[in-house]
Amino acid sequence: MTDTFVAAIDQGTTSSRCIVFNQDGGIVAVDQREHRQIFPRPGWVEHDATEIWSTVQEVVAGALARAGLRADQLSALGITNQRETTVLWDRATGRPVHHAIVWQDTRTAALCEELAGEHGQDRFRDTTGLPLASYFSGPKAAWLLDRVPGLRERAERGEIAFGTMDSWLIWNLTGGTEGGVHVTDVTNASRTLLMDLRTLQWDEAILSAMNLPLAMLPEIRSSAEVYGTAVGRLAGVPVASALGDQQAAVFGQACYEPGTAKNTYGTGSFLLLNTGRRPVPSKSGLITTVGYRIGGAEPVYCLEGSIAITGALVQWFRDQLGIIRSADEIETLAASVADNGGAYIVPAFSGLYAPYWRADARGVVTGLTRYVTKAHLARAVLEATSWQTREVVDAMYQDSGVAITTLKVDGGMTANQLLMQHQADVLGVPVIRPRVSETTCLGAAYAAGLATGVWSDTDELKAHWRPDVEWSPRMEAPVREREYANWRKAVERSFGWENGAV
Repeated sequence: MTDTFVAAIDQGTTSSRCIVFNQDGGIVAVDQREHRQIFPRPGWVEHDATEIWSTVQEVVAGALARAGLRADQLSALGITNQRETTVLWDRATGRPVHHAIVWQDTRTAALCEELAGEHGQDRFRDTTGLPLASYFSGPKAAWLLDRVPGLRERAERGEIAFGTMDSWLIWNLTGGTEGGVHVTDVTNASRTLLMDLRTLQWDEAILSAMNLPLAMLPEIRSSAEVYGTAVGRLAGVPVASALGDQQAAVFGQACYEPGTAKNTYGTGSFLLLNTGRRPVPSKSGLITTVGYRIGGAEPVYCLEGSIAITGALVQWFRDQLGIIRSADEIETLAASVADNGGAYIVPAFSGLYAPYWRADARGVVTGLTRYVTKAHLARAVLEATSWQTREVVDAMYQDSGVAITTLKVDGGMTANQLLMQHQADVLGVPVIRPRVSETTCLGAAYAAGLATGVWSDTDELKAHWRPDVEWSPRMEAPVREREYANWRKAVERSFGWENGAV
């Protein structure tokens, strides 16, 4: 029997990678390349989309070489991506008109306040499931149209294409200026602030409010179908899935039933709870989003808690402060003390996302005394991720009435045993990491394989999921709640900095 292989491209915030999987969902080969982070001003974060496309081509070639495969031996290619990062490009030349504006970027905060007006931050929430926040793609596109000379007129004439990274990659993979397909999937579209969650189409009233021409938007498709055929190095391979990275992790973690949840620990952290075939409105600071849609099936929805800064806090501790030389050193340093020494770090570098949505918040370090050492601060860095996750879990229970009994986890930070134990401690439930931890790429591969007949259904995919490590809670409840109260106090200290308030 001939082996069957599916490749997935994961275009992330700090790097691009390609993973080749076999029919059992096992990893055959991986290749990864970092790309630049561009910081023109405080709070601004940009990427060079042309550089990203180059790195994607490199990792595809690298993964195939490592696997010893030719492109024609791939049954399908899937895409997963950093979600709200926004790029506009010229359809005729294929060149971006500006650096991509990254999801973390806060330059559109004033525009979002203006759009909110007397309606408030929830002006479009009933339609989109999202609050008005600088996080999302629509305001980023509006900002570019207002700032780049002549761009609005060109967009209205249909000369400019808008997209998140999935659209940019699919367009280039399928031919670019020579017939590239301009599409996005429902998961990425649900992060733009422009799509109606129920009709799964662009909402004309919101486009009008943001002054965005429909002519520049991609066609919204399902998460698993053949969008087109690749050219170039992957010539002939069906491009057959697209999911935002967090929804891809939901799919790769086999969270197919309502009530199942996963948390991905990357640059930020994103906890998603499957709520089934209906969108659940949030009253507790969460996002209602599309989880996935397979072909013509009904969509599956999720509640999501988006945390802006988790792994990026470790990078800051390493790169800006220079306290550690490599990210993995933080675990050894933090484990050299029994607790945080009373110190808490709230990483509101670009405001706070769920459940607060405070653009005025900025990072704070609280509880400092002469007793606190760099080891206590290292522990506080790790614990910031656990406590932010606890706040999101509490909000999910308030919205859905569903108590999470276990949490499936993935992402680079799950290699940190101390962090995962603390996460189980502060949630009071087991935390489980699967055997294949690259669940974002795996989810994109699974969706592409479903679209092309490599796998038959989600039951077959679920049978592939295997636990690797489980962390059980050890912390006593009174200690947990006391520490949580201290954390909440620290969070309050982060409010009001951007506008000069104390």
